[in-house]
Amino acid sequence: MTTGKKGRFITVEGGEGAGKSTVIARLYEELLSRGMDVMLTREPGGINIAEQIREIILNPAHTEMDERTEALLYAAARRQHLAEKVIPALAEGKLVLCDRFIDSSLAYQGHARGLGIDAVYEINRFAVGDCMPELTLFFDVLPATGLARIDAARGREVNRLDLEGIRFHERVREGYQLAMALDPERFVVIDAEQPMEQVYQDALAALTARL
Repeated sequence: MTTGKKGRFITVEGGEGAGKSTVIARLYEELLSRGMDVMLTREPGGINIAEQIREIILNPAHTEMDERTEALLYAAARRQHLAEKVIPALAEGKLVLCDRFIDSSLAYQGHARGLGIDAVYEINRFAVGDCMPELTLFFDVLPATGLARIDAARGREVNRLDLEGIRFHERVREGYQLAMALDPERFVVIDAEQPMEQVYQDALAALTARL
């Protein structure tokens, strides 16, 4: 980790319906049961200001939102979340598990929205400084599979990104491949096409190996 802090920063990434939020919650419970000092959080969100920004970004009614506005809002939420929650937790020596981080912006806004990975990376480098995760688990699922899971999951939050067509989500997956190429040693790819129990076991094994 490049923060110079004594904690450890782990993130999970993936397209819509990949199952990462379900799995990261189980990973959190498992690490707690092992007596580890661990904190679970998410992006955008995790703290009051960022959760309010999340509501603006993901509100299905906000279909008129400009792509650059979207990218800047994500970066703003990310900075506040880091400053208020993640960086203090790392300074206390906690293991931080975060559902989404900078790679989401590169995939969704950088590639899928067509703003350019380099441009969105620069916005987010300003936001995160040198606070980057040491490990990112990427839950790889075909967009058709992920969207079918969303349709079948009653009660799941349906956000503005879920309303996009399948080509958008295919571009998100392409964007993640490009993001991983920028820092390949940080990523472990989890096959999220598998049954969810196997996805969890693979993620736990990858996380345990790093810890």
